Amino acid sequence: MVDITHKITSLREATAEAIVKTSSQATIDAIKNNDVPKGNVFEMAKAAGLLGVKKTPDLLPDCHPLPIEYTGIDYKIDGLDIIISMTVKTIYKTGVEVEAMHGASIVALTMYDMLKPIDKNIEISTIRLKSKKGGKSSFKINSEGLTADVVVCSDTISKGKGEDRAGEAIMERLKVFGVESQKSIIPDEAEEIIKIMGSTTADLVIFTGGTGVGPRDVTPQTLEPLLDIKLKGVEEQMRSYGQERMPYAMFSRSIAGIKDGKLILALPGSTKGAAESMDAIFPHVLHAFKVIEGKRHD
Repeated sequence: MVDITHKITSLREATAEAIVKTSSQATIDAIKNNDVPKGNVFEMAKAAGLLGVKKTPDLLPDCHPLPIEYTGIDYKIDGLDIIISMTVKTIYKTGVEVEAMHGASIVALTMYDMLKPIDKNIEISTIRLKSKKGGKSSFKINSEGLTADVVVCSDTISKGKGEDRAGEAIMERLKVFGVESQKSIIPDEAEEIIKIMGSTTADLVIFTGGTGVGPRDVTPQTLEPLLDIKLKGVEEQMRSYGQERMPYAMFSRSIAGIKDGKLILALPGSTKGAAESMDAIFPHVLHAFKVIEGKRHD
């Protein structure tokens, strides 16, 4: 199965459609009048559809088990056609398109099974995904033209006694989102951090390192007084995401804020901590630039 452990949880919704074609008005009348020998077609098919949604990962090997938090089934009779609409919702890391389509197909198959004794020409004509919401595709971010300075704060690396991996991991992720970046390495000194803040021309400045509780970890207390606005929600998201994956993430003092229209971030110095912090907030944190310009969230 595809690894989705790096994804963030969000509201996911999908609507699928299936069409059952009957061959006579007598079939439609039998459904409306509840005269089908096998029972109430709509109610039986609905119950089967609910089970179908829940059983999707049991039948499709690559489909992740997930909590189904809403399933809605609607019917519309259009001439001799029965149009089935199946909507599924969850708050999870991956979408529910397959669950919605599988559920719609089970509803259609149940109708076919119940109606074939009275309509030999009945058929299922269409099963399709009608719409989906949630995940990155629903929150498109325009990062065109954005630039970033990645600043590695480390006494060891600045002296050439260690190799930077956290900064490289950050730059790799920025590249995926189309943000051009450059890297510098400085010691864990407040003066060096202040100097970077005063000279940078990038839209986004990401510090990595110095966010722990050690005696040389000075990045947060140096940056905080310089910020015009603190983005506490962004900080909370990074720590929450990290804590779900690593118990020591609670010690991180990651910072997020705005300074002179620039987005300032301070991430952990470990490679994994930096990468996970990026996964936690990107690309959605780039929405800050739209808000800075005075545009609406929607």
